Amino acid sequence: MLDATLAELPPLAARWARSHQFHAERHRVLTFPATDGGIGGALFGLGALASADDLNLWHAAPLCERLPPGAFRLARALAPRAATQLALGWLMGRYRTERRTAAAAASASSAILVAPAGADLDYARAAASACGFARDLINAPANELGPEELASAAASLSASHGATLEIICGEALRERNYPLIWAVGAASVRQPRLIDLRWGAPDAPRVTLVGKGVCFDSGGLDLKPSSAMLLMKKDMGGAACVLALARLLMESGAPIRLRVLIPAVENSVSGNAFRPGDVWPSRKGLRVEIGNTDAEGRLVLADALAEADLETPALLVDLATLTGAARTALGPELPAAFSPDEALLTEFRAAGDAENDPSWPLPLWSGYEDDLGSRIADLNNVSSTPFAGSIVAALFLRRFVTRTPAWLHVDLYAWNPKERPGRPAGAEAQCVRALYRLIRSRFG
Repeated sequence: MLDATLAELPPLAARWARSHQFHAERHRVLTFPATDGGIGGALFGLGALASADDLNLWHAAPLCERLPPGAFRLARALAPRAATQLALGWLMGRYRTERRTAAAAASASSAILVAPAGADLDYARAAASACGFARDLINAPANELGPEELASAAASLSASHGATLEIICGEALRERNYPLIWAVGAASVRQPRLIDLRWGAPDAPRVTLVGKGVCFDSGGLDLKPSSAMLLMKKDMGGAACVLALARLLMESGAPIRLRVLIPAVENSVSGNAFRPGDVWPSRKGLRVEIGNTDAEGRLVLADALAEADLETPALLVDLATLTGAARTALGPELPAAFSPDEALLTEFRAAGDAENDPSWPLPLWSGYEDDLGSRIADLNNVSSTPFAGSIVAALFLRRFVTRTPAWLHVDLYAWNPKERPGRPAGAEAQCVRALYRLIRSRFG
């Protein structure tokens, strides 16, 4: 493939590539001179790909940084899917984690890509913008983004797309029967709230998204060690990804009745913090014994999922940075997916593979149900054993979804621990593109 490409180049450019030992290594960019001494073009390596039509956005992400200033166009046409992935990768590569700083602005590339023929530019722009929106929310320090600010971000999104928004805040959560959300957030001076966004035609298929919005997690009275708190500003990553997905669906005019539920809280320590050994009612009517206050995400999700389940949507999805056990099992790049609907799991994984936004299914193994047993309540919020933590957490949530067959729970990390092109160290919008493809394939 490389020999054929070099044969198409002007002889000077081909000699230049050979003299610089260009072997089309993945992500390598080599500019070659024009006869007038300027830049005649650039070669971009795709590594072991059989064809350029197989490229994905992460192949393309380094281009915007590694090309010199100027306007570049493709010398060879790509298939529409590959062209779209190239455009998306270019845009994702331009994201900067440190975009608040002057240094970050100065480091932005001034290279320009002429839109590749056949690319779905509307999708590429909307997806890159939505993922950047989620990354910005997750990267924000907790002193700047608490429950109120997360609700404000949802309000701005709602207003810009003609959605309706209701926010239930503070004591109103107890009055309207969201006791677990209230209990988890009660110790913070930043009041807990439930964000409830609705959009789309009332008679369209119902799709409900639930996102964990724990804006900072100290662990509560079961206090985390300091090292474990360092990334806890990202514990609202599920909420950020849900809002990004909602933005993408609304901007594209998806023919659905969309509902977004986000329990937004801060898990803090004070005299009125909920305690290990407490028993709290839930919106579902189940009474929950608190085995550990650091397992708070499943508590706030329980009330939100119970509310979502009342409407029996055609699809119910929750996203949450829920367990360290999922990261131990699958690492930071593979969110764990759970569902009682095997076909839905298969479809979700295929959508993620197509969008290079992967996940991996884990079982809702009923044999571990007994590990959530309690002698004084209907269930405990943690297991009495150290095993299968992500599965046990999913089983806990399943107790609050009893009407909706098409339920998908995703336990994600929402963070890049290492620096890569298009994926800077810091926040990551996981499963946004995969779920968008899944929803559009199911509902149009």
